Amino acid sequence: MRRSGMNQSGVRCAPRVREVLATLLRAGAEVEARLERSVEPMGLSLAKMGALQTLVEADGPIPLGQLAERLCCVKSNVTQLVDRLEAELLVRRVPDPADRRSVRAEVTDEGRARFAAAVRAREAAEAELLAGFGADELERLAAWCRRVAGG
Repeated sequence: MRRSGMNQSGVRCAPRVREVLATLLRAGAEVEARLERSVEPMGLSLAKMGALQTLVEADGPIPLGQLAERLCCVKSNVTQLVDRLEAELLVRRVPDPADRRSVRAEVTDEGRARFAAAVRAREAAEAELLAGFGADELERLAAWCRRVAGG
């Protein structure tokens, strides 16, 4: 049985620490929500943008398994994501010339155009989110975030 205010290792967790961490979680959720909203007018989400970015940067069709690796997710999730992008004519599946069992994905011209528009919208939202911060504050915030993230 855990006593109130203690974490799993039995170390007391000060109320201020919990408050800071809760605020950090809320801030992260708010940043993600604002960035998601910024790309919605283009019919995209951050997940769709990630897939499109990977395909744009690949500069040619890539196997779905490779796309999954680059996005750090399982192939079944990438298959569903590519299904949605294909239905919106942003991506097309093409046969792999080296392996008849394999399918590759490539971005369409429409996908490139929508991705470019979404990048501009996301960048504007990012600038708006950070507009009140000075250069020194941003550097301290970035350093702190890297420290918390373990890198």
